[in-house]
Amino acid sequence: MSLDTTQAPPETGRGSPARLIHNGRLFALVLATIAGLFALQFVLSDYLVLAVTRILIMAVFAMGYNMLMGYTGLLSLGHAMFFGAGLYAAGLSSYYWGTSLPVSFLIGILASLAFSFVIGLLALRTQGVSFMIVTLMFAQAAYLATLYFSRVTGGDQGLTLPTDARSFSLFGAAMDMTSDTVRFNLALAIFAAVLVAMYFVTQGPLGRLFAAVRENEPRTQMLGFDTYRVRLAAFTISGTISGLAGALYGLVFGYIGSAFAGFHYSIEALLFTLVGGPGTLLGPLLGTAVMTMLIDRLSGITTAYLMIVGVILILVNRWFPKGILGTIRERALPWLK
Repeated sequence: MSLDTTQAPPETGRGSPARLIHNGRLFALVLATIAGLFALQFVLSDYLVLAVTRILIMAVFAMGYNMLMGYTGLLSLGHAMFFGAGLYAAGLSSYYWGTSLPVSFLIGILASLAFSFVIGLLALRTQGVSFMIVTLMFAQAAYLATLYFSRVTGGDQGLTLPTDARSFSLFGAAMDMTSDTVRFNLALAIFAAVLVAMYFVTQGPLGRLFAAVRENEPRTQMLGFDTYRVRLAAFTISGTISGLAGALYGLVFGYIGSAFAGFHYSIEALLFTLVGGPGTLLGPLLGTAVMTMLIDRLSGITTAYLMIVGVILILVNRWFPKGILGTIRERALPWLK
């Protein structure tokens, strides 16, 4: 699947909040999507509410990945290390230090921010295939570290957060993370905040600068922009959002383990983005929902579900070469970006 090439070049002027909402139809769609997701908890079964909770968290992970691949054109094979960094930083601080869940969540975000910035400083000295290989190497090193220090991390067996550490008070209201309703609404609130933030970033001057680097980096340099810093900013934002998703996943479901830092989680983020539409705001959500529900349903029917998923991906690539929303945007709705 090819990446989107329809965004405008960067603007040198500063954008006001009013200008950032110039794409009113897209912003309205964002708000309608959030409202529709909120309403789902009143019509779905408990099992499906739990499934949607996981979809929302993994969609945040995919949105972080989409920031790097879809909007900036950098294909990473190691984003599971940022998901794992947030997961372990938040989970271990809660497990060993007994920090409250909001504090643990903040620790996970800050750890992901620092980790992605440092990795970006090194990895972005390479480009193309070399960049893919370097990110994969860093991710594998991080994954092996979670296994090597298994006495602390729990290794592939993982650690389960104690029940008494899974509740906190927010503005005077008790929040019990063993409640499906609380978990769903917390995941939705974080998802909505990230989605709105992504809207303002991608539709503003910074988003146009990311697109300019993706489309023609030498030309962007000629215009006077430091493209290394632009790519580093995109990499850091992407890694931080991915780590935020990891921290949220660990605290919401009360479990941390090495599998979440494994290579297949990097591939999942890539697939979710490709199916939904790289460089589209709501593509990661759609791709995550389609792939997650598809795998969930097929795995209950046959053990060869991955073969069927592979065939479906080929068909999607045939009929939606830029992902579902990316192709719809190209053919009918140019404002859907």
